[in-house]
Amino acid sequence: MPVEYLSASGFSTLMAQLLYNRGVRPEEIDPFLASDHRLEGNPFLLPDIAQAVSRVYKALLSREKVAIYGDFDVDGVTATVILVEGLSSLGADVTLYLPDRSSEGHGLKIAALERIAAQGVALVITVDCGVTDLIEVERAQQMGMDMIITDHHIPPDRLPQAVAVVDPKRKDSVYPHPDLAGAGVAYKLLQALFHKNSREQSLARFLDLVALATVTDLSPMVGENRYLVKAGLRELNNSSRLGIQEMVKLAGLKLGELGSEDIAWVLGPRLNAAGRINDASTSYKVLTTQSSEEARLLALELEKKNVERQRLSQEGLSRARERLTAKLHLPVLMEGDESYLVGIIGLVAGKLVDEFYKPAVVVSIGPELCRGSCRSIPEFNIVSALENCRDLVTAFGGHPLAAGFSVPRRNLAELEQRLVDLATEQLSHLDLRPQLAVDAEIPLAVLAGDTFNLIQELGPFGRGNPQPTFLTRQVEVVECRNFGGRGEWLRLKLKQGNVTWRAVDFESRRKREEIPSCMDIVYKLEKSRWNGEQVLSLNLLDFASS
Repeated sequence: MPVEYLSASGFSTLMAQLLYNRGVRPEEIDPFLASDHRLEGNPFLLPDIAQAVSRVYKALLSREKVAIYGDFDVDGVTATVILVEGLSSLGADVTLYLPDRSSEGHGLKIAALERIAAQGVALVITVDCGVTDLIEVERAQQMGMDMIITDHHIPPDRLPQAVAVVDPKRKDSVYPHPDLAGAGVAYKLLQALFHKNSREQSLARFLDLVALATVTDLSPMVGENRYLVKAGLRELNNSSRLGIQEMVKLAGLKLGELGSEDIAWVLGPRLNAAGRINDASTSYKVLTTQSSEEARLLALELEKKNVERQRLSQEGLSRARERLTAKLHLPVLMEGDESYLVGIIGLVAGKLVDEFYKPAVVVSIGPELCRGSCRSIPEFNIVSALENCRDLVTAFGGHPLAAGFSVPRRNLAELEQRLVDLATEQLSHLDLRPQLAVDAEIPLAVLAGDTFNLIQELGPFGRGNPQPTFLTRQVEVVECRNFGGRGEWLRLKLKQGNVTWRAVDFESRRKREEIPSCMDIVYKLEKSRWNGEQVLSLNLLDFASS
């Protein structure tokens, strides 16, 4: 670590090391830690934003009917709420359309656009979708509707012929923060609209929704996203949204104490559950309801749907794992069946990647058309792979690590063969193993005092800014016992010198008798519940006999 980090940060050696590891340059340390307005991008730098603002104001002045075309995941639903509420506050006549995951899938559909046109809509604004839907955009304009695309997915070489295509990932974009979530892009459009109207101060009420989307959609926690999530968490912890209040209460959380991990592990999955099991309208309503009783009932419904989602995911994973036994030697795991629910195939693919560290594709097979969900590893860009299969699929899109597609059933076997060939070509020479990036090797004594609170200054954590990971050698196991429904997890008491720490192990699935008496451990420092109280403990990620 260069010496200037120590003087620039004014922190301990450990904190300086953590900042260096995250690629934060000495002159960026202050804005990185503050995560304040200095990280915000100017919305007028987004591509086509001027055209979008101009067209929306034309609709406002002419009292045209505007439709927001959303998506069924947390990002799409929150982005829809942001624009429906934001444009309504400017006096727009707004309607919305949330597609059904199982019958329609992601992106624009001509049948849906026909229904929207029949309502007399003159302007359609997409959120979290549309940048790859060239034919659908053209068809909408033939129906007499103008289109504004707001999206954050990777655009194709040719853009849709819309009034505006606002996407920070456009090749010609000069926007300094390309990794916004779909809700982040919708928020920036609103910021540009409100700026023209001198109402920017009322934007803060949407930041809770941006934070929900940014964390749940696994957008990198760098640049502007840090500000949006940090400010959004403040808003979320004081949320006036009745549905959020009820969700927090039902989940056993507390307003005022919510962090990004509560979005990632608790609130996000519940909001996503509705769109996975049937349609996303429950999630939209829970974020917008003005009735306390309705908020309670909707939050209860999301709880039930989340339990159902967990059950279906586990069943799907067990089935996929069993059926893939003969294919585990292949560089990409692809599995399809008529029984897989479209809403859970992405979750199953993600679990397979975690287990086998290979790209995984899970397909819900239909009579004629099949829908697939892909999850990948950093060494294999799944969107590029699908680009190479463009002639076989009817639609595809996503990110390098997560994507989706539709494919005629007759092309399924050929698609699998081509993906296997591409993965063989790109991965066969690599030693593919999941890697743990360790930030620092330290004795347990370093973690005393205010270290945990100092580490929290680096948050919010997420992709691109992971929670710090430490290595400590020669740790004595004082106590160890299994816990959990099937006794698959471990609680431990660990000692080094005169320092003792509680630890939990959710990863190794080992029995107590398999644990060495002295070991080297890799872990994160976290708050956890112990006998009903919140205490600091070590969350073990890996260990080996010393």
